[in-house]
Amino acid sequence: LAPEVVVHTDRERPEESVARILAYLEAAGYLPPAAGIIPPHGGRLVNRLATPEQAAALRARLPALPRLTLGPRALAVLDLLAVGAFSPLEGFLGRRDYESVLERMRLANGLPWSIPITLPVTPAEAERLAEGTEVALADAAGRVVGVLALQERYERDPEREAEAVYRTTDPAHPGVAVLRRQGHVLLAGPVTVLERQRPAQFAAYALDPAETRRQFAARGWRTIVGFQTRNPIHRAHEYLQKCALEVADGLLIHPLV
Repeated sequence: LAPEVVVHTDRERPEESVARILAYLEAAGYLPPAAGIIPPHGGRLVNRLATPEQAAALRARLPALPRLTLGPRALAVLDLLAVGAFSPLEGFLGRRDYESVLERMRLANGLPWSIPITLPVTPAEAERLAEGTEVALADAAGRVVGVLALQERYERDPEREAEAVYRTTDPAHPGVAVLRRQGHVLLAGPVTVLERQRPAQFAAYALDPAETRRQFAARGWRTIVGFQTRNPIHRAHEYLQKCALEVADGLLIHPLV
C-alpha cells in the first residue's frame, strides 16, 4: 500500500490526526477549505511532545543514555520544536536541509525556510556521541527534558552561515555574535520532548500554535494578520496594525520581548 496520508495516533492528539486528514482532502480538492485559515507551514502541525507511553519508555532508557546539557537558547528551540512552532520540522536539521537553507532559503524538499534550526555543540561534546543512538537533553539543573535520536553529526562554517543568513559577518550583529559563540559541530535528528519550558511571566499569553488556531476558530476569524515585534509597539506599529484590521478579521501580536 502507498498511503496518501498517514496519522500517528501514538503521538498525536485526535484533533491533530483529524486536521491532517482534512488538510489533505482540502489540498487534493475533495473538500473546500472549512475554516478558511491558512494551513500550518508544510501542511501539518507537528507535535513532538511525548505521549505517556512514550515518556515511560524513554525514562526507562535514560540511565543508559549519554547526556547533553543545553543552554537557554537551545532549550527554547527544543520547546518550539515540541509544539510545532517550527512545523514541519520534527527535530534539528541534517546537513542536506542545512545546506539547502543556506544556499536557497528552502528545505531540501523545496519548502521555504530562511534560518537553519540547529543544535550546535563543541567537538569534544560531539566526539562522545555516536550516530544512530539516543541522547538525553538536559537543562542546567540536570533535569532531562527531551531525547534526541541522533542521525547525523557535521561541521559548519560560522562565517559562511552568518553571511548566508544575516548577509553580514560583523560581530556587532547579535545573530553573528551568537554564531561565533556556539560550537562548530551540529547534531541532527528528530526530538521527543518530555517536559516543557514554561514561561515564568505572562503564561496566559504564551499560546502554542494549536491554541492560537483554536482561538482563531472560536472567534470566527478567516483571515489573520500576524505582527511580530522585537520592541514595544510604537505609533508606526499601531498605524500598520489598524490598517491591517481594515482588510483582515483579526490581528495576532507576536512579541519577541
